[in-house]
Amino acid sequence: MSTQNVENLVRRNRKYAKCFDDGDLSHVPAKRYALVTCMDCRIDPAQAFGINLGDAHVMRNAGGSAREELRSLVISQQLLQTTEIFVIKHTHCGMLGITNESMNQVVAKNLGPEALAELNGLEWFGFPDLDQAVRDDVAFLKASKAIPDYVRISGWVYDVETGRVRSVTK
Repeated sequence: MSTQNVENLVRRNRKYAKCFDDGDLSHVPAKRYALVTCMDCRIDPAQAFGINLGDAHVMRNAGGSAREELRSLVISQQLLQTTEIFVIKHTHCGMLGITNESMNQVVAKNLGPEALAELNGLEWFGFPDLDQAVRDDVAFLKASKAIPDYVRISGWVYDVETGRVRSVTK
């Protein structure tokens, strides 16, 4: 059964594919950087940060957790030649205030004990302080033996109300 979202996806993709002429882009990002940000629907990384197709690896997850993206960041550097990482969290993030305990309670209540057991040990990567969460992710990456010392890492906060970013780390 098709939904309106599926129909929209197919229709928009057909329109996009008619004009698509970037099939020769390299899988190696032209600007040699990776960006980790939140999956929040109010953030359009390409628009907000001037990223063209083929420029960068954009990794998204709930809360913009660098820890959650470590596997992809290692692949990005070791196989695809990136040398810089931007960690960009955002204001009014849904992960602000989330704890493992509170999220596990939501799962147990809404999905039941079998789902909770399946997710046993999963880290939810919530945080109580936005700027500190950015600093913590940057420190985690800088301390990681899986991220070479030559990789430049910086942390930022995107304001969903103004569309502006501000640096949190140097």
